[in-house]
Amino acid sequence: MTHPEYILTLSCLDQRGIVHRVSGFLAEHGCNIIDSAQFGDAESQLFFMRVHFSLDEPGVNDEQLRADFAQLGESMKLDWELRDARAKPRVMLMVSKIGHCLNDLLFRYKSGLLPVEIPAIVSNHMDFYQLAASYNIPFHYLPLAAGAPEEAKLAQEARIIELMDNHKIDLVVLARYMQILSPQLCARLKGKAINIHHSFLPSFKGAKPYAQAHHRGVKLIGATAHFVTSDLDEGPIIEQDVERVDHSMDADTLSAIGRDVECVVLARAVKWFTEHRVLQNGAKTVVFK
Repeated sequence: MTHPEYILTLSCLDQRGIVHRVSGFLAEHGCNIIDSAQFGDAESQLFFMRVHFSLDEPGVNDEQLRADFAQLGESMKLDWELRDARAKPRVMLMVSKIGHCLNDLLFRYKSGLLPVEIPAIVSNHMDFYQLAASYNIPFHYLPLAAGAPEEAKLAQEARIIELMDNHKIDLVVLARYMQILSPQLCARLKGKAINIHHSFLPSFKGAKPYAQAHHRGVKLIGATAHFVTSDLDEGPIIEQDVERVDHSMDADTLSAIGRDVECVVLARAVKWFTEHRVLQNGAKTVVFK
């Protein structure tokens, strides 16, 4: 018989004895720590902790464990969450007309490399409905015409929220979803939506950024996965990576390399989020790898 496993994440003002009190609580309740990580941020004066543990004591049930820890959390003023380590988070993917990140995430999901459930794929175009069908995942076509009035945008986003609620979504992934979300939706998705951005191009905005980069002779290209906020492409960063390029490569080659980097960076960020390794620290994140 296997024992239930949990992942505890917490943050609070840094204070003496946090690890001692948390680990002592777990020991007193018949829990065995499988792995643990912690970080004290001298700048924000906040302490962050992630503990993966099993509940080995048959006399302690889930309800009692949570109720007792709530008392400890209140006494220490902890911001904490306790999750079933074996539960697969439910992820909704959103995409427009560029499908490399979507395709990569679906492959990782199908092959077991990404332990999630994907109950819905949302797009403002029909391009990938067959790809979704090949994975037996419902595809929701929510069109939004260019220059559509604000009422149409809010109606489309209301449908997105309805899908999130109906499917009990834990994370929304913008896998190259090329629409700017309203401040209202960004607020609703705070800490629960990840976007991928070609981070090496802060000065190359608009159409054909890789062509612009090639014209300027860049030597590094990369990508950034970050939380979605109402400040476009400026949310707390979860993961970044780069690849070196040179003068012999044309814009199409740069774009191909960039797509590969985007896939890897986004997949890492999604995996770490679903393993509860990412904690927000103001405008930054703490990532326990």
